[in-house]
Amino acid sequence: MTRRTLPVLAATALFSSLGVAPAMAGSLSAGSLGGDTTYLTANITELNDSGVDSTAWLSLEGNELSVRIDSSGLLADAPHAQHIHIGGTNQCPSPDQEGTGFEGALRTTDAIDSYGAVQVSLTTEGDTSPASALAVDRYPVGDAPYSRTFTVTDEVAASLRAGEGSVVLHGVDHNGSGAYDGDQESDLDPTLPSEATDPAACGELNIDSMGSLSMGSLGGSLGSMGSSGSTGSLGSLGSLGS
Repeated sequence: MTRRTLPVLAATALFSSLGVAPAMAGSLSAGSLGGDTTYLTANITELNDSGVDSTAWLSLEGNELSVRIDSSGLLADAPHAQHIHIGGTNQCPSPDQEGTGFEGALRTTDAIDSYGAVQVSLTTEGDTSPASALAVDRYPVGDAPYSRTFTVTDEVAASLRAGEGSVVLHGVDHNGSGAYDGDQESDLDPTLPSEATDPAACGELNIDSMGSLSMGSLGGSLGSMGSSGSTGSLGSLGSLGS
């Protein structure tokens, strides 16, 4: 079988197999403080024995969403797609759930009934819709911290205010080669290795009813965020190319 590596031009690939699940509407919750501001957090823990440990902080005011993610344990020098999934049961799969991947590895579609479809692509710049789900040149590289403020749809905003959704980080080096490779193709795009899109970690979003998000002062840092987050140099990534 042909050995697959992650090409740079995969930036235009889509999560077509996931579709766009309807976002579930909800009422304004106890996490909405100061008018129309809702605060959420996610404790993002490993899937596929990735060793990843992350935390996400979100602040939603109207349709303006501010997100910060701090991670450790992600594959170095490799881009990691990251999304807000909404749908299914709005829960993360069990960390020991077996899937259809390498030696029973969990692939993205194996857990679609748990976390639902991609509703927001947490890119570092440009489009944040599901159409950018695999825009690998616009995702953080390795453990680079992520912070960005952008606008979401009414449907996504309603789901977040109801405390619905999960943050999923992707990209797992199953074989320890230090790059996305291997013989098994991705369940999302057959031109990609499965390692590039397999889920590395997941965290369910929970409303912070106290609004006490200690991310280095949420009110100050998120309010001044632009579209920051390091994508590194794609030309230097050992995990890219043919």
